[in-house]
Amino acid sequence: MSAPGRWRRVRALIRKESLQVVRDPSSLVVAFVLPIILLILYGYGVSFDAARIRVGLIVEQPTSETAWFLASLSNTPFFDVRFSTARGAFDDDLAAGSINAVVALPGDFSQRLARGDLADVQVIADGSDPNTAALASGYIQGAWQSWLDQRARSLGATAPATIDVESRVWFNPELESRRFLVPGSIALIEMMIGSLLTALVVAREWERGTIEALLATPITVGEFVLGKLVPNFVLGLCAMTVCVLAAIFVFHIPLRGSLFALYGFTSVFLLVALGVGLLISTAARTQFLASQIAMLVAFLPGMFFSGFLFEIGSMPAPLRLFSRIVPARYYVQGLQTIFLAGDVAAVLVPCAGALALMAALIFLRTAFATKTRLD
Repeated sequence: MSAPGRWRRVRALIRKESLQVVRDPSSLVVAFVLPIILLILYGYGVSFDAARIRVGLIVEQPTSETAWFLASLSNTPFFDVRFSTARGAFDDDLAAGSINAVVALPGDFSQRLARGDLADVQVIADGSDPNTAALASGYIQGAWQSWLDQRARSLGATAPATIDVESRVWFNPELESRRFLVPGSIALIEMMIGSLLTALVVAREWERGTIEALLATPITVGEFVLGKLVPNFVLGLCAMTVCVLAAIFVFHIPLRGSLFALYGFTSVFLLVALGVGLLISTAARTQFLASQIAMLVAFLPGMFFSGFLFEIGSMPAPLRLFSRIVPARYYVQGLQTIFLAGDVAAVLVPCAGALALMAALIFLRTAFATKTRLD
């Protein structure tokens, strides 16, 4: 078969699929509307930051020292403080989740400070939310140490002996969880869009009966796959552009890497996502079944085993091993690196290599699974 004839057929298939995309509003909704909705949900709805911690402060014997400590807690933007002098006053509130932690100052608190003894402060946190409990305990300990330093300076004394630690946080100095959640959410969006768009392609042909006319033409399997792939690949890159613009200008996520690295890395990942969708569409002959399989095979593993929300290192060994075959794991790692650190070849090259290997295996399997006969 001559090369000009082959490329003429491929161009015709690409044109056919492009017109089908333009005429089908659902494809445009998946490519442009769905990313915005998911980014808003992940960017604003998911957060590991506790901007306002509700604290109950119990002071058994109020003094000027305890009033000073109460003022130091109340004057920070991190605490919403409620005050009481009765032990157990906040037990029901802690059980109901209306407060996050209780700080109790014993009756001899001021006397111990005056003598220079160790003044015990009890912190009780709500462990039903471990992340918030850890944040609350850490914030309260920091506030306590800061108050001790201020008190020592006001009295002209030396603060209790502590280790002087100078902390410096790289890549995310504000410690905002949004800065790594948004790039991770883009990875999930691209995985879902790529697999969902292509999963519906062949299934739609079977549902509408147009697959018969298509298979009657002298196209090869490679031409068939390429014709289905190219328009959806372009749609995936357009969806990526929408996500990147939203991340930079709406969520104010820094992009420290280059656009070349970002789109090159995304292109490799899109080949995997589109290949997964094509493989699904060769087996599912209804759009409903194809979409359900795409969610099960692409979206859910990406959600749980990509490191986007759950730390892979804390998982059991079998699940850590399973995460190695989840494409979104490598894309999440690469995207977070490009956005927050830059073009770090030591991270991007191995991740891109793993994705390229997955893409080759998936397309090879798709070529064998694609039927050119109706029986």
